[in-house]
Amino acid sequence: MSSPQQPIEIPPPSLDDVLYEKRDGWALITLNRPVVLNAINWSILRRLKVALDQGEADPEVKALVLTGAGRAFSAGGDIQSTPPPDDEPTPSGFDINMRIWRMPKPVIAAVRGYAVGQGHELAGICDMTIAAEDAVFGELQIRHGFGPPVLITPFLVGPKQAKEILMMGERINAQDALRLGLVNRVVPNDDLLAVAEDVAKKLGALPQGTVRSNKLLVNRAYELAGFQEALNYRQDPFFAALLEQKGEMDPHLRVLREQGWEAFRQSRDALYNE
Repeated sequence: MSSPQQPIEIPPPSLDDVLYEKRDGWALITLNRPVVLNAINWSILRRLKVALDQGEADPEVKALVLTGAGRAFSAGGDIQSTPPPDDEPTPSGFDINMRIWRMPKPVIAAVRGYAVGQGHELAGICDMTIAAEDAVFGELQIRHGFGPPVLITPFLVGPKQAKEILMMGERINAQDALRLGLVNRVVPNDDLLAVAEDVAKKLGALPQGTVRSNKLLVNRAYELAGFQEALNYRQDPFFAALLEQKGEMDPHLRVLREQGWEAFRQSRDALYNE
């Protein structure tokens, strides 16, 4: 008979939840909560905004690489997160996605392990996404009974593929992500950051005005097609009324409230092992 699994000790919020490292002409931003697979909480949202602001303000930084510490890019939103202990403003996930979208400098996602839920969307909003061979993508929220926080997927793939991703909630391996258009390249795990660095340096060596205007051109084309309104679909009166009528509630949250974090974790993790 196996011994009961020990509860995971979750580190408290820290200024180091997002790391910023200036390199030679580019900057590396690392989501740094590896114990919880870089689950996104208020601390990460705050620190990530600061890091993005820092990268944009530095004229020596021509491109940014966004990655995750440990064995995952991000396993999505941190459902166990408690509210911040102060009244300082905290950007939403939508705010961070739009911050990357509006960033004049290119942002490259370097993904290893899980990039699911909000992690999937964060990688998707970046200008380019490079995946390690072990990367796993997916909009798994439907397994919990609710929709995507930020509706990026239909703009990355065709409508039929978007419906399959959003309606079935299946995991997507790196090669399928490449086929679907979720990522630009798939590389060996050990080469991930080296390839991301190479892309960042190549972008930095090109005429910066043209790099930035070309990003703007592509973004503007999507904005004219309703990109921003679609991403923030929960603010649309029709969908707001629909979601209120539906009473969106994650059944796993009930487990969390009634039985505690460890029971919730086991229930949630079972989804990733299917």
